[in-house]
Amino acid sequence: MIAIFILGAVLFISLVLIHEWGHFIAARKNGVDVEEFGLGFPPLAKIITKKNGTVYSLNWLPLGGFVRLKGEHDSDKGHGTFGAASFRAKMLIMVAGVGMNLVTAYVLFTIVALIGMPNLSRSLGFEQFSIASDSKITRDYQNKGVIKVATVVDDSPAAKAGLKAEDEIISINGVLIDQTDTLSQQTSANAGKEVEVAFKRGDAADVARITLNNQSPYLGVASFSDEYGIQLRRSTWSAPIVAGGVMKDITIATLKGLGTALKGLGSLIAGGVTGNKEARQAGQTAASSQVAGPVGIVQTLYEGSRLGFGFMLFIIAVISLTLAIMNILPIPALDGGRLYTMLLFRLFKKPLTQNTEEKIQIVGFMIVLSLILLTTMVDISRLRS
Repeated sequence: MIAIFILGAVLFISLVLIHEWGHFIAARKNGVDVEEFGLGFPPLAKIITKKNGTVYSLNWLPLGGFVRLKGEHDSDKGHGTFGAASFRAKMLIMVAGVGMNLVTAYVLFTIVALIGMPNLSRSLGFEQFSIASDSKITRDYQNKGVIKVATVVDDSPAAKAGLKAEDEIISINGVLIDQTDTLSQQTSANAGKEVEVAFKRGDAADVARITLNNQSPYLGVASFSDEYGIQLRRSTWSAPIVAGGVMKDITIATLKGLGTALKGLGSLIAGGVTGNKEARQAGQTAASSQVAGPVGIVQTLYEGSRLGFGFMLFIIAVISLTLAIMNILPIPALDGGRLYTMLLFRLFKKPLTQNTEEKIQIVGFMIVLSLILLTTMVDISRLRS
């Protein structure tokens, strides 16, 4: 499992490199000089090599990579700069990263379809695409209602009581724990109280008495559910078709989820302004239930690694598709944001100056960083159940 998890983490980082490689190739083919292709993010650790005017660097933050083009502002007009390229070339360079993530997702989904495609119909809210005549159920996860400990937080009530990773939580004060939401509800309902936690370690059952904190009533465990109810469907000749159909299904589900998150964020802001506590809480729940940050991604990779190599590839394919979707949306600081900004200024026939572009990108970057921080906090709150 650990080997699959590490492989998944490497593949996840590779998705960003593949995205940037798309920008790199498109820039080169359209006469734009690439000054640097970086593995990881600065500060600089080492210059690996210099070739054809491009510095290939290794950087200290292992969070993907980047491509630095010559004259990246739309207003730059020097030879070989991004700004001097035609608008068509700029569009191709902008969407090339998205294109690479789409191609990667399609290839991975095709491989997964040949191995065994997880059926996520319940999660998607509609029937997932498949071709019945070329669909064979190869495995069915039905360990319904089993809640296990993934990790235990140091010095937490759970740690003091001796709970360990892989322990199965059976009940709290006699209330059956058959899903993670029930676990959270029971810990919140018993803030500051001593609870009796029945659990199983291997084949041996045991009971621990745990006193929950009053202000932050949590056990101190990251839990996961074995209530997958996931079928694996293997395809043969139809695998490429199934891959495309599943990509469409997940894209629709992702856009719906983003819509729900934005609607919830609006209710959260409105509730905060008007002092409507119910609206604020409902908005917070709706928004946070649709997002996952870095911590959530790591947890997803960890849980996926338990189900084998095929399921891990499926998760990486979903992340690659999600990166493509997010990067094509008009979000400042991302590819789509830059593309739509250029389109907007050309539509109104106004010059996009370096100063204006930098201000837009800085604001967008701050928004993206804030969202990453927010989603990380949401992820941590989910873990502290």
